[in-house]
Amino acid sequence: MPRFTWTVKEEESGQRIDRYLSGKSSFPSRAYLQKLIKGERVRVNGLLVKASYKLETADEIEVDYEEPQPLKVQAQPIPLEILYEDGDLIVINKPRGMVVHPAVGNYHGTLVNALLAHCQDLSGIGGVIRPGIVHRLDKDTSGVLVAAKNDLAHLSLAKQLKEHTMTRRYLALVHGKFREKAGKIDAPIGRHPVQRKKMAVVARGKPAVTHYRVLEGLGPYTLVELQLETGRTHQIRVHMRHIGHPVAGDPVYGRGREPFTLDGQALHAAVLGFCHPRTGEYLEFSTAMPKTMAAAVQYCREHWGMQ
Repeated sequence: MPRFTWTVKEEESGQRIDRYLSGKSSFPSRAYLQKLIKGERVRVNGLLVKASYKLETADEIEVDYEEPQPLKVQAQPIPLEILYEDGDLIVINKPRGMVVHPAVGNYHGTLVNALLAHCQDLSGIGGVIRPGIVHRLDKDTSGVLVAAKNDLAHLSLAKQLKEHTMTRRYLALVHGKFREKAGKIDAPIGRHPVQRKKMAVVARGKPAVTHYRVLEGLGPYTLVELQLETGRTHQIRVHMRHIGHPVAGDPVYGRGREPFTLDGQALHAAVLGFCHPRTGEYLEFSTAMPKTMAAAVQYCREHWGMQ
């Protein structure tokens, strides 16, 4: 069974083991790490410990990978637009309208269903429902997404996400005109205090940072490029609404009906770049915005012109 090992240095003593390990950037999430501790996969000096254990100098820490569970999600032969694939990972252009992984009431027709039929070998770190899934895109957000075929690739890609070294750039058609050509939105995101199915900028939310750059002024709309520094649920959509520029066509955070036809929010994951988990080579992939979004942008150009 694969295993991580560390020896605690003098300056590291006194820390709780869960905080110590979360700082090692070797795990895809804190939830995954806590799962390992509760599952008795973490030992100090050969003994099982709780998350609250305080480390001492020269403690020997051993962490075993959680054994992947048998995948129970049904494989479905759904066509995929594959941008790149090798023995460690697969990069696809996710279409708008496709859910990334199964959830309650939606167990079929997802990207995971399609990947299981195509790959048959996905990492088990995401669990039974989310095998291979390192990051997600909303159902109605199209664009580049990478999935891991083994645990080595999954841990490496998750580490790059956590350390903000993965390149993620989006295109969005949003409402309103911008005073500045570029800017940074640094506003914490959490559950909406009243509408619990929505996210919002809240004081006690998790840190969230989005960078934006104006590409085209299009009358009452603007085409912007956005780069994520963090990856919170609905981050771009929430941040753009927060600064008064909601994404066009957004059914949750938008302004309602648009003068053009859209089949979801005008948001596209245009660029994804990362270092290959095995070779270390930097890879970058890009795709054009989907036809309906491109048509909406063209509508704005024809009616209001580039400004």
